[in-house]
Amino acid sequence: MTTKTKSAGLWEERARLVSSGSAAYTALVLDRGLGAKVWDVDGKEYLDFAGGIGALNVGHCHPKVVAALREQAGKLLHTSFHVAAYENYLEVCRELIAVAPWKGPKKAILFNSGSEAIENAVKFAKAHTKRKAVISFDNAFHGRTLLCLALDGKYKPLRQGLGPVPPEIYHARYPYAYRPPHGLKAEDLTEYCLSELEKFFLVDCAAEDVAAIVVEPVQGEGGFIVPTPGFLKGLRAVCDKYGIVLIIDEVQTGFGRTGEMFAVEHDGVEPDLLVVAKSLCGGMPLSGVVGRTEIMDSVATGAIGGTYGGNPMSCAAALAVFGIFREQGLVAAARGIGEKVKLRFDGFRDKYAFVGDSRGLGAMRAIELVSDKKTKAPLAPARVKEILHACEDRGLIAIKAGVHDNVIRTLMPLTLSDADLNRGLDILDESLAAFKL
Repeated sequence: MTTKTKSAGLWEERARLVSSGSAAYTALVLDRGLGAKVWDVDGKEYLDFAGGIGALNVGHCHPKVVAALREQAGKLLHTSFHVAAYENYLEVCRELIAVAPWKGPKKAILFNSGSEAIENAVKFAKAHTKRKAVISFDNAFHGRTLLCLALDGKYKPLRQGLGPVPPEIYHARYPYAYRPPHGLKAEDLTEYCLSELEKFFLVDCAAEDVAAIVVEPVQGEGGFIVPTPGFLKGLRAVCDKYGIVLIIDEVQTGFGRTGEMFAVEHDGVEPDLLVVAKSLCGGMPLSGVVGRTEIMDSVATGAIGGTYGGNPMSCAAALAVFGIFREQGLVAAARGIGEKVKLRFDGFRDKYAFVGDSRGLGAMRAIELVSDKKTKAPLAPARVKEILHACEDRGLIAIKAGVHDNVIRTLMPLTLSDADLNRGLDILDESLAAFKL
């Protein structure tokens, strides 16, 4: 007779107590974590290549983050910044302004989540331009609030049954090199997508009615899609031409993940508004918008904010994270991790009949799984789960992405050792090797 594990019992509790609308990448119930490792309630150890969906670039329970939280907990837990300011909120804004990748006057404001920050970035853009329309992209993901659902480039399950969504949100073509439109080559995608955008202004919505273009410099939930060369610079030129605010969503790409502090730095593109969250504060809830002063000051006082935005505890964690990045050189570490992962993922693509593509930027890397390399037919999500469950059984947490749910992505902490990185990649290799089409 098999004895039920504590994890299994708690998982049954989850099913009874928690809405089924909440996603479940794994069936794990965790007890603790440190660095790149976590342990479940039964004591089993796992390497974590999911990193809280990209929120743990400094790793689990980094000692300096924990120390900062302990110190802050004895000083101030909450006031609401609207009621009374506190110093560490200002310090986080100062740090964000300092690392924002463009020159000129800037201001910042803090929120709780990436979705909140995106919503408010759109408000800033609308207030500044006095326009109503917003353009996002196919395969995009910007969050799960109602406006963000409208911006998301995937209908099912994100928007299905949850509308109507806010009007005057449009989707343009994002250059997906592995899956170009029929008859196009990858090298022609930048020109094609930008020309389609100009056509859009003639057919669907005039440029002078567009307040903002919202774009991920590497699409995250869409499948770690790196845009073709020149695309982001082309968007910058379009926005300059028509007076459109360029909002860069660095929620998942930011804080070193791609081998630069922010992914737009690879292209030398300057945003008007930069949205940050996730790894900003080592696992605590915090997000922000950094932007050009004239845009950030365009809204009426009181039009932007929230009770808990920029909570003192989260700000204390964020300040510790900025220090860790400087002291441990995590941006450079991401480049090193990325080189190693790229080498292994390229090898997987060459070795396995069902690995169709290896792509990414820095440590933000992925493999796309297919049932046929010639047709590029996506591997069914249930089959992808088989591989992920095999990883889990061997002690590795890995998660999927992609509009077809057929991409395995890496969001491991940037603090992990070479030994743990290699072990995790070996487990993934073993799991792929055991898979049969």
